[in-house]
Amino acid sequence: MMMRLGIFALLTAATPAIAQGPFQDIAALDRAVADFTGRPLGGEGGARAPVDARLKLATCSTLMMKWRQDNHDAVVISCANPEWRIFVPVVMAPVAATPVPASVAPVAAKPDYVIKRGDPVSVEVNTNGFAVTRDGIAMTDAAAGARLLVDVAGPKKPIQAIALEPGRATLPGYVR
Repeated sequence: MMMRLGIFALLTAATPAIAQGPFQDIAALDRAVADFTGRPLGGEGGARAPVDARLKLATCSTLMMKWRQDNHDAVVISCANPEWRIFVPVVMAPVAATPVPASVAPVAAKPDYVIKRGDPVSVEVNTNGFAVTRDGIAMTDAAAGARLLVDVAGPKKPIQAIALEPGRATLPGYVR
């Protein structure tokens, strides 16, 4: 019995790869990312979090590392044989907001509507020597050049028009 325990202890101490199993050592990936970035885990420029220990990646003899993009937002760890690849997000430096002086701060401008809801509107089309005009009521507000809905008399649904000036609109495709 004592001999069996001794042989078991000798085998487990002599072969750490057997204890590890056929999967990649995740802690080794964390150390490799820290070496690659030159920054510690959780620190600015370092891995945002450790690699998920639940991953069961096949053991790789040669890891390849590179930045995902020029802004260094993640490290790409890949293995050629067997083929796998993971992305490790990196803690980005906070972007300092530049304060805008109150005198320069943009003021939300109210749109300058040329046609307002309820206004009478004349929808016209002028092309190749003839003109067609239809009167209606604006169902929406619109600035010059913007689209609006116009309710024309009759059983027809509202039509879509483009505001030209107060009380005048044209159909899309006929703007000069």
